[in-house]
Amino acid sequence: MDAIFRQVRRVQALSVRSWPFWKLPRSLAAFVAAVILADVAVLAVSLAATPVRFHDLGIFGLLLACNAATVELTRRTSEPEGHVKDVHAVWELPVVILLPLPYALLMPAIRVILTQWRIRHAVVYRRVFSAAAIGLSYACASLAFRGTARLVSGLHPLRLVPASRVPVWLVLVAACAVVQLAVNQYLVFAAVRATSSEIRLRDFVFGAQTLRTDLTETCMAVLSTLAIAISPVTVVVALPLATLLQRSAVHSQLIKDARNDSKTGLLNAATWERGATAEIGRAVRTGTPLAVALLDVDRFKVINDTYGHLTGDEVLKEIAHTLKSMLRQYDLAGRFGGEEFALLLPQTRAPDAFRIAERVRSAIASLPIIAPGATGGERVHVTVSIGVAALDAGSKREYAELMAAADAALYRAKGCGRDQVQMISTTRGLSAVSSIPRSGGEGHAPSLFRRAASS
Repeated sequence: MDAIFRQVRRVQALSVRSWPFWKLPRSLAAFVAAVILADVAVLAVSLAATPVRFHDLGIFGLLLACNAATVELTRRTSEPEGHVKDVHAVWELPVVILLPLPYALLMPAIRVILTQWRIRHAVVYRRVFSAAAIGLSYACASLAFRGTARLVSGLHPLRLVPASRVPVWLVLVAACAVVQLAVNQYLVFAAVRATSSEIRLRDFVFGAQTLRTDLTETCMAVLSTLAIAISPVTVVVALPLATLLQRSAVHSQLIKDARNDSKTGLLNAATWERGATAEIGRAVRTGTPLAVALLDVDRFKVINDTYGHLTGDEVLKEIAHTLKSMLRQYDLAGRFGGEEFALLLPQTRAPDAFRIAERVRSAIASLPIIAPGATGGERVHVTVSIGVAALDAGSKREYAELMAAADAALYRAKGCGRDQVQMISTTRGLSAVSSIPRSGGEGHAPSLFRRAASS
């Protein structure tokens, strides 16, 4: 019997050591553990200091049922990977404002358990960290509301206020919702940033779509808090509105997926062409400079044949990450399929466009891409050829002409030995396209221009 117990303990120890949590960098693991332990400590202290009331349990059960219904609705559309935008605050903010602190900490924990069970089995430590981060943000919002309500206006935070004081009450609720959102976003961003240094706070928190979604969700949560404070029965009216809001969030994600290339996250060909056509037309009307660059990976077929298609996909992703990190916010980067990329550089003169393309080429040539192998992996040397066409101030050229010039410049780069940048400027006229030599290439057909001209 002792031998059996020892074997069970050994298996349990091996199982614990295999948790993905232990593979995290030490600083990130310490941060995740600190957030989880802080949430557990706050929950334990608040539970010990809070008496149980049937009225509170009734409201909590009603809002929990609505939260569970929202989880079930998410199950029908599936949960996306990565940082997920949801509408659970519509049901959880009323708990934060109207009920004692322990309920605000328990609600996200129960919701995350339901999500793990009903929707998708994610890595457990990520689910636990998510619940802890949300719980701590709710604790901050709850304490801020209670302290501010008493200090500023003498309002009782857990009771419905007189009609004359409702505007003040709503402002306090909205302010505390912003506090909750800020704390949660900070905790999540700190963890995400530790795993990927390329993620920027501006895109993570202050993106246009993110701000619109957060603002709409916050407004809906504040209104539902007021309605439930008046009468819990109003939750029947709030549920369809929350369902509509959630569908709107899913629709926004579908639009984003339709615009982007699934493998690299860059704009797909159709979206890039629409954006480029509009920008070129604007540049012609306003007389401002603009440049287009076409980028093609050198000997990409050799990379696929030598190291496998998974390594080829990794090459494309790393190139996309490089483009995102080096280009300006208003530049457009897209993937045209295969190993072909396109860049649009508004308000960029010919010399500046050449320098930008050269920096991109140099950065890609330095990418530390390692192909897996029995000897620990081999570095994959990746180079690109880039053709640039510049639309100088005052030039009257159309999208197809500029793309043809960039495509011709790309042929020149291929024919002159690859791993270089070639440029055609409209100051010399686009007639230079016909004089570009076509020999010395590597089977690169003018697919970019044909697709652009036929669209």
